[in-house]
Amino acid sequence: MRVQLAYGTDGLTVDLPDGRTTVITPAHPPVVGDERAALREALRHPEAGPPLRDRVRPGQTVAISACDGTRPQPRRVMVEAILEEFDGVVSHDDLVILVATGTHRGNTDAELRQMFGDWIVDNLRIVNHDARDDGALRFVGTFGRDVPVWLNREWVDADVRITTGFVEPHFFAGFSGGPKLVAPGLAGLETVLTLHDAQRIGDPRATWGVIEGNPVHDDVRAIAAGTGVHFALDVILNREQRIVAAFGGDLLAMHAAATAAARTIAMRPVREPFDVVLTTNAGFPLDQNLYQSVKGMSAAATVVRPGGTIICAAECRDGFPDHGSYREVLTSQPSPAALLREIQSRPRAVPDQWQVQIQARIQTAARVVMHTSYLSDAQLAEAHLEQTADIADCVARHGPHATVCVLPEGPQTIPYLQA
Repeated sequence: MRVQLAYGTDGLTVDLPDGRTTVITPAHPPVVGDERAALREALRHPEAGPPLRDRVRPGQTVAISACDGTRPQPRRVMVEAILEEFDGVVSHDDLVILVATGTHRGNTDAELRQMFGDWIVDNLRIVNHDARDDGALRFVGTFGRDVPVWLNREWVDADVRITTGFVEPHFFAGFSGGPKLVAPGLAGLETVLTLHDAQRIGDPRATWGVIEGNPVHDDVRAIAAGTGVHFALDVILNREQRIVAAFGGDLLAMHAAATAAARTIAMRPVREPFDVVLTTNAGFPLDQNLYQSVKGMSAAATVVRPGGTIICAAECRDGFPDHGSYREVLTSQPSPAALLREIQSRPRAVPDQWQVQIQARIQTAARVVMHTSYLSDAQLAEAHLEQTADIADCVARHGPHATVCVLPEGPQTIPYLQA
């Protein structure tokens, strides 16, 4: 059986045993015929509340939150659709686009041009959110389960606040999009660390597809609702990162509709766990570093048997990456078990701890083998990981009776054990 994996920009083909290999992919609903028309429909006939144009007045300032470069959001067409609705009402001088980086690095000019297109970069003001710049933040109060909330000052001060994103299952927040474009996207470091502390991340309800009762998502939702979003626009994408559905309107109602649709597309039940689960991180840009690839591992971990093997094919052209503290935290202890003990003993989170905590938990339950193009065996060993140059051979080494599951698009499809 030949399976095409989402890997980097070009993909990767692997030969796997017939008869005992199960391939799990998302449903493939048709793309919308006209992306701009679908977005216009979402803006003019929202899930709840009045159309976008009816929510703004001349002279008001507007802030638009958008995903950073690690996410495949179709930002250009989404922003252009919003600008079309603003024509004759909102001046470009009164509008700012805030790149919701969370704790990630800011995007370069070249990256912004790839993300938004030259016209938007040249004609609109775009600001990379910086969670560590106290001068760019404003304290807005305590929300949810005692979360101290600092948000981007330009976001808080805007008369009209609009989130734009895309919805897919998320490995500890339940689903992406919606309220995540406020926090952690535009939040200060202290807020992000609280949202991602060991207790919240370690809760069994902080997982794929769970929103209600998920301590992370509950607090994220409380922050967005409590601080105010005037309009929200989300899309669902297919494997080619094309729009298959668009949703607009009041934040919580919009996100509920979008997550319901995403659940039917991206989550698949299985009857029993597998000996080997081969996963990816959905290709570029999602597999550009090891940090992001923990999501692919987490998707596989939902259906691998205890003590089984996860093989994660992720290009990792950006390495660990070198910025941030992920590598430092990940390599600070001699084993995944020691990492878990150390993290759980901390009174507060540190940057990138949440990704390390989830990765360490996976590695204590299963063997994790990577296939990358940019990380060496020695670098992966620092992260308590193995590497294989030949995925098919790695699978074959588990013997002729090992059951195999393949997630060719990684966390774009989330399998779960049927009750």
